Amino acid sequence: MIDHEVIIVGAGPVGLLLACLLAQQRVDVVVCERRPDADTRSRAIGIHRPGLDALDAAGIGAEVRAEALALEGGEVRSRGRVLAALSFPPERPVLILPQRRTDALLRERFDRLAAGRLLAGHVVRGVRDEEDFARVAVDGGHGLREMTCELVVIADGVHSALREQLGIPWCERPGRGRYAMLDVRDEAAGARAALHCEPRGLVEAFPMPGGRRRWVVRDAVGEPDLGTAAGFRRAIEERTGIRADIPDDATPVGFRAGQHAASGFGRGRIALLGDAAHEISPIGGQGMNLGWSHAMRLAEDVGRSLGAEPDLRRYAKGAPRAARIAQRRSAFYMSMGVPASGVPLHSRELLIRALGSPPLRGWATGLITMRGL
Repeated sequence: MIDHEVIIVGAGPVGLLLACLLAQQRVDVVVCERRPDADTRSRAIGIHRPGLDALDAAGIGAEVRAEALALEGGEVRSRGRVLAALSFPPERPVLILPQRRTDALLRERFDRLAAGRLLAGHVVRGVRDEEDFARVAVDGGHGLREMTCELVVIADGVHSALREQLGIPWCERPGRGRYAMLDVRDEAAGARAALHCEPRGLVEAFPMPGGRRRWVVRDAVGEPDLGTAAGFRRAIEERTGIRADIPDDATPVGFRAGQHAASGFGRGRIALLGDAAHEISPIGGQGMNLGWSHAMRLAEDVGRSLGAEPDLRRYAKGAPRAARIAQRRSAFYMSMGVPASGVPLHSRELLIRALGSPPLRGWATGLITMRGL
């Protein structure tokens, strides 16, 4: 007899959403999370149409809408000029809610559906497909023990040790850069985003709920130290002319944006999901939303095949295709924010103007709001 029908490794937003979807189908599912407590770091904030559909399916869409800020649209600027202005239609909203709050809502929902099935402080050391079942080695702080299941879903993030242990290649895709971000109080943040594609590099300003704003600055050679409040503030002002209200004791968070994909998302009784399957530039939170969309697809497949060998063919074919599309879009977005001068800068500004013109504005808005994914 197996211990559980599905074991999910990782209680991030994607793993938790899949757990909620499966629990709603009365699937016997447990989630193993290495952290003893919830992750409260400031991470993804954008929720797009595919992600909102998934949150609705998981039963927390109404709560998310009630707490999130609905982004009205945004402007792309360069050298003091507005190059393009877009508005987000009601049918393709972009909501802003810190990931830690989305995580909390998903945890609460899963606890209501399957109390006690989130095993915090449980580190999964190994996974094996035994053909008739999958075997999972778990360290819960009192020694190693094994659990068995029909399917194990690895959702333990970009740096997945289990993906590496299984020997699944992690293939690099175009699009990378280093950034720093900081969330600050700003009662005048409004409901429109501003993307400054400046000669010295990208500066983004996103309004957030509760009178806050997120600043994101792309690192550039020769720039002041973006890891300090003074350096972060100076970079924003030198690039955009805006003197942002950055507290002197604030500490910007640096991060690397890169793009990778696993060579396969599902085989036998093991599936990769979310950042363990694909790394997509975190700007805009599209990787998280894509992971939620894939969780919906995987939950449907699991529901149809439990009691027999899981049929992951649809998921293993469709999810990588969507990830490739999202990564191509992200690589393009990132290229618009690299430091530039001369002909490349002028060409970029002309392209942005064209994308914001009436004939192409709807198409450009669709790309930004994850249409087709």
